[in-house]
Amino acid sequence: MAGASLDRDLTTGTIGSHFKALAVPAAIGMLFSTLYNVVDVYFAGMISTQAQAGLAVGFQAFFINMAVGFGLGAAMGALVGKAKGGRDEGRARLLAVQGIGLGVLLTAALMVIAVWLGPALITLVSEPGEYRDAGISYFMWLILALPGFLLAYGGNGVLQARGDTKSLQRALVVAFFANVGLNPLFIFGIPGVVPGMGFNGIAFSTVVSQTGVMLYILYQLFGRKIMQGLRLADFVPDVEVYRVVLRQMLPTSLSIAVMFMTGFVIQYYLKEFGGSAVAAYGIALRVEQIMLLPVLGMTGALLPIAAQNFGANDHARVREAVFYCWKLGFLMMLVACPVLWFGAEWAMGLFTSDPEVIRVGVSYLHVDGFVLPFYMMLFSINSFLQALQKPIWTLWIGVYRQGIAVALFVFLFVRVWEFDVWGVWFGVAVAVISGWVLAMWVAQKVARDVIGGLWVR
Repeated sequence: MAGASLDRDLTTGTIGSHFKALAVPAAIGMLFSTLYNVVDVYFAGMISTQAQAGLAVGFQAFFINMAVGFGLGAAMGALVGKAKGGRDEGRARLLAVQGIGLGVLLTAALMVIAVWLGPALITLVSEPGEYRDAGISYFMWLILALPGFLLAYGGNGVLQARGDTKSLQRALVVAFFANVGLNPLFIFGIPGVVPGMGFNGIAFSTVVSQTGVMLYILYQLFGRKIMQGLRLADFVPDVEVYRVVLRQMLPTSLSIAVMFMTGFVIQYYLKEFGGSAVAAYGIALRVEQIMLLPVLGMTGALLPIAAQNFGANDHARVREAVFYCWKLGFLMMLVACPVLWFGAEWAMGLFTSDPEVIRVGVSYLHVDGFVLPFYMMLFSINSFLQALQKPIWTLWIGVYRQGIAVALFVFLFVRVWEFDVWGVWFGVAVAVISGWVLAMWVAQKVARDVIGGLWVR
């Protein structure tokens, strides 16, 4: 059976060994996912700075739609993980099958909505001209990749809940190398044989490679022991199960949607500083993502570990997992923060030779180097709350930090205190730090109500 040996019981054995087994493959997969995006930025830079700016705004609009996929994956991780920890394989199977079925329905609806939502959002945060046109064209092609992204994340949530982070890692590694070859092929074509698609070739490469990722993840999922003997009738919508999945999914999806909307707030202010500022932000985000990869792998591993042990009613082990995650995270930040500070200019120079783009990008990364530890804590608290099946709190934290706080503080720094582009970065930093304060209070409150406290010995 495909991948059956990758299932892992996270309720026994040392916490450290489970983090190593889950976080390392997840981080490697995320590394190649980020490098995948870096390849896109690189080839867009070969076309023009305006193409890079169009990629940035188009990608941001697309990822708002991706909130559904991230939410579904988190819901599957929490629900199926708890069922596995409680040794209820029948419940785990039901949740997995119905979750994937719900994902198909949501994907179809989202593809229709995206046709008008994406261009409207891009128009709102961009100026008329070449980079707006490029962003809209890029987004429209990416709509075809929505099934690949959403169903892959939903299926991976089930695999992750069972302790398997290697399947997605393998798929993303292959997708990266495919993207390296497909990007120039689709952009430039084969002279005299196949015409190139130009800038749109970047998006079409994503459609092809991400569809491959989805097919591999679903192959691994349906090869599991608990998925054997399925009938078509098993996919008939079960309203009660859909309700359970949606209750777990929607707060997370909405929280992530708010996070992506933050990108539009930032781009709304950046557009007054020109296309170079928008392009710089898009490139700097990729650099930031690379530095956060180990943390993302680690905090992602916390979700299935905490969920399985919560299902097994081992609350002390849930707390142990959270504290282990934090200690390891701070050690990672001791390395990441100075590297980001001193290597910012070099990193930006890898993607562009435009001195203005480099200057603006470096300013963002210098401020960002001080807030990376707060991101680590926020990501881990989100995983903790999802594992305890209290995702509604992640929504309220997200609404404050990524909605209210970013809009308020960026407005104050840019429009009231006139800090130019630095004001955008300072506003984001203050929003992140104040959001961390709120998240810590919420984590302690939920822990006290659900597992008897967070600081209990």
